[in-house]
Amino acid sequence: MSAADILNPHDPALERFLFASVGEDRDGSIVTVLSALARLELDPWEVAAELASSGRQAAVSRLGTLLSRCKDVPALATENGEVARTLAPLLPGAAPAATSFSDALHKGIAFSPGTILSVAVVILILIQVILSGTWETAE
Repeated sequence: MSAADILNPHDPALERFLFASVGEDRDGSIVTVLSALARLELDPWEVAAELASSGRQAAVSRLGTLLSRCKDVPALATENGEVARTLAPLLPGAAPAATSFSDALHKGIAFSPGTILSVAVVILILIQVILSGTWETAE
């Protein structure tokens, strides 16, 4: 077991989902999925892992049911289904893949540094080819 696993034994892929807001409680404090599940006396990491492996529709249904039990967040009494539909794509493996580059940009999907570097190298090579062709014709 690595030092990182000892300090954080939970799956980091679940963090985006667990730290997402579900609304405000009666005191005006922001409530996250993690805190909502903890207030229900459930293990948030365990529930999130189960939701991630259950499929999107099952996750939305189960999450909606759980959120409807959060009496501290008044909006969840009526909007639990909508909140669940909004949060389910944050589960790892639940979001559909982007169909195009522009779709990915529109959805705000982050590209890895390797992808960005590859695109930059291709652009630089194209610029070099274009400029080298320009210099040869000028002689």
